[in-house]
Amino acid sequence: MNVIVVDDEKPAREELIWLLEQCDGVTLVGQAECDEDALNLVKNEEVDLVFLDVDMPGIGGMRLAELLHETEGAPQVVFVTAYQNHAADAFGVAALDYVLKPVRLERLQKAVA
Repeated sequence: MNVIVVDDEKPAREELIWLLEQCDGVTLVGQAECDEDALNLVKNEEVDLVFLDVDMPGIGGMRLAELLHETEGAPQVVFVTAYQNHAADAFGVAALDYVLKPVRLERLQKAVA
């Protein structure tokens, strides 16, 4: 499964990437710190799953998820965030899962499965 990580905070991206490296069947094909870079990755790479932060500058994670959902061959989205109060909105934009930070490996493995 080809994945990308989208988070405006570098330490959060690095931590999530480290955890994903421990998940079987996952190949990281890119990372992005903003909405524009994430959209370009999805257009230029074969991406099955996007791990996406909710609270991001620009259009924000929810709007980015909507745009990703509209792309050809749309990837699934798993939100990874510190905010519990956006879960209902996440599923409203067809998110596959909603994982709270700090992310535990076991929880991440469930999201990947």
